[in-house]
Amino acid sequence: MTTVDLPLLPLGRGVDLNSERGVECPGDLPPASDPDLVARARAAKEALGDRVFVLGHHYQRDEVIAFADVTGDSFKLARDAAARPEAEFIVFCGVHFMAESADILTGPDQQVILPDLAAGCSMADMARLQQVEAAWDALAAAGVADQVVPVTYMNSSADIKAFCGRHDGVVCTSSNAQAVLEWAFDQKADVEGGGKVLFFPDQHLGRNTAVLKLGLSLEDCVVWDPRLPDGGLSVEQLRDARMILWKGHCSVHGRFSADTVDELRATVPGIQILVHPECQHDVVVKADLVGSTEFIIKTIDEAPAGSAWAIGTELNLVKRLADRHPDKRIVFLDRNVCFCSTMNRIDLPHLVWALESLVNGVVVNRIEVDPDTEHYAKLALQRMLDLPGTAPRS
Repeated sequence: MTTVDLPLLPLGRGVDLNSERGVECPGDLPPASDPDLVARARAAKEALGDRVFVLGHHYQRDEVIAFADVTGDSFKLARDAAARPEAEFIVFCGVHFMAESADILTGPDQQVILPDLAAGCSMADMARLQQVEAAWDALAAAGVADQVVPVTYMNSSADIKAFCGRHDGVVCTSSNAQAVLEWAFDQKADVEGGGKVLFFPDQHLGRNTAVLKLGLSLEDCVVWDPRLPDGGLSVEQLRDARMILWKGHCSVHGRFSADTVDELRATVPGIQILVHPECQHDVVVKADLVGSTEFIIKTIDEAPAGSAWAIGTELNLVKRLADRHPDKRIVFLDRNVCFCSTMNRIDLPHLVWALESLVNGVVVNRIEVDPDTEHYAKLALQRMLDLPGTAPRS
C-alpha cells in the first residue's frame, strides 16, 4: 500500500475501518458534556490502584495530563512503564507508535492500552514498511546499499524500527540524534566511498543534525520521495550523497516559518526563539536555541523572570509552559492556533471509557507488537542505548 492507496470517502460521510483506527468504540463513550467526567476518571483510577499506570505525553490536553502518573516524551514514558513491572495495565495517553514502544519495552504480563486507536502520527505514517523495503532494494540496485546504515527516528512504527534492527541500523531520539549519526557513519568509515545514512521518517531532524551538528553541507543531503520511482533520485545523486533523507515531516513543527521569526524579532524586543529540531532548516538556523521537548521545558523553567520567548513546538505544551511561568512572556511561534490533531484524539471521555472498562474487567484498545517485530525493534533500540552519551529522551 502506498500513501495514496487509502479509500476516498465523501466529506463527512462514511468510514473505512481498515484504514481509520479507532473510529468506533466497542462500548458507550461518555459525552464530553458529562459534568461527572473528572469524578469518574478519579474513581476508576482509584479503583484500579497500582494495577494501572497512566502515561501522559507532553503534547496531551491538560484534562488528560491531570490524570497522568508521569509525563514526558515518548521514549522516556516507555522506559518509565518498563520500570513499573507491578503495573498490569499501562494506559498510554499519546499516539500509536509510542504505545508500540511501551509494549516492546514492558514485560509479557503487562498490557498497553491506547484510549483512542485513531491517535496516530502523520509523520510516522509517512514511512511504511513496504516503502522502506522498496527503497532499500533500490539502493542495492544502485550499488550503494553496502555503504548505508538505516537510522529511524523514535517517531516511527515498530515495524520500521524492526527493519533497522534487521539491517544493522539504529533508532534515535531528537536529543541523541547527533551521537547516533556519528555512530552510524563510523560503521561504514572503511567502506570505499564513505558511509551513508538512510534517515527516516523526518527529513528535518536528519538534515538539521547532519548540517548543524556534524558539519555536513546541504549538498551532502538528498531527499528520497517514496511516491516517485527510485525516490526521484539518480544513481549519481545516491552515490554522492552522505545523508539520504526520507520525505517526511511533522505536521505541527513543519508549520513554523522563518518570516514569523523575523516578524517577532521586529515587534518584541529581546525575544528569544526556541524551537524543536523537527522544524524546517531555515527556521532552525534563525532560532536562538534548538532542542528536544525536554530541552525546551528545561530552558523555560530555568529562564529568568521577565524574559520573552517564542516557542516552536506543539501548542498544548506551549500553553502549559505559559501558564506555569506567568513571570515570563511566552508566545507560540505561529500566527495560527494549531494543536496536534492526533494527540488531541485522546480526551477525557476516551480516558474515562478506557479506565472504566478496565475496572469492569474488559481490556480495550490493547496495543500488541508481534514477537518477531519486537525482537528486531529491540535490537535497534539497544544499539542506541549502548552508545555513550545518549539520553533516554525523545
